[in-house]
Amino acid sequence: MTRKFRARYFRRVPLILCAACLFGAVPASADPYDAAVAHPGRSAADVKRDALDHPADILRLSGIKPGMQIADVLAGDGYYSELASYVVGPKGKVFMINNAAFDHWSEGPLQARLTPNRLANVEHQTLDLNHMNLKEGSLDAVFLIKVYHDLYWVDPTGADSEGLWPKIDTSGVLDQLARALKPGGILLLVDHSAKAGSGTAAASGLHRIDESYAIKDFESHGLKLAAKSDLLRRPEDTRDQVSYKGPALGKTDRFVVVFRKAPR
Repeated sequence: MTRKFRARYFRRVPLILCAACLFGAVPASADPYDAAVAHPGRSAADVKRDALDHPADILRLSGIKPGMQIADVLAGDGYYSELASYVVGPKGKVFMINNAAFDHWSEGPLQARLTPNRLANVEHQTLDLNHMNLKEGSLDAVFLIKVYHDLYWVDPTGADSEGLWPKIDTSGVLDQLARALKPGGILLLVDHSAKAGSGTAAASGLHRIDESYAIKDFESHGLKLAAKSDLLRRPEDTRDQVSYKGPALGKTDRFVVVFRKAPR
């Protein structure tokens, strides 16, 4: 839509419809995931990231819809929280959950995203992951995007130099998320692949985790494997480099897995 056409259009539509547009409302016939990615309110930095993350396709795997309640856990600066907010719309809700460390590491972009009244259906929460106090059966979907390995992260030097990272009861966190999902609810998992059979061994040094271990871990907490995708595969990745810096930055093999909580 050109600037000139958009100006003419908004002069002619009712005010209530314009308010809906602020939430990214789109015609029922439009694809809501493509529409979220194309939303004009997104930042240039987010748009640049899209080529690496293929967010419309990832969101499509989650199956989220208008009116749903979503938790984006360890959301960082909220790239996926914002996209989800456009999909679930004004009748939906996105809980953008960080701990204090993720808030600190995301400072700047996080504050810009949370400019007052910019994303009215997003609630930012800074929580101790061991005690999230999520209401049982309250969530339609949970996102864990490139952060599941952090639940197993322990500073390899033996002392967190920034003093920020708390001890996490990973099993307890997964139990909380499973309980918070509604029957039939979805957990979307994306993470950096470690070498097959390595379990959690690469979580601290390389910020990666073994896909087969991840599947068993979530299934042991009552979530069933529903789908897998090769969308973010990079077979040339040797899986022996730190995922977030140096030569592997933006070039890691990432697995995408969808789990579903059994319906009653």
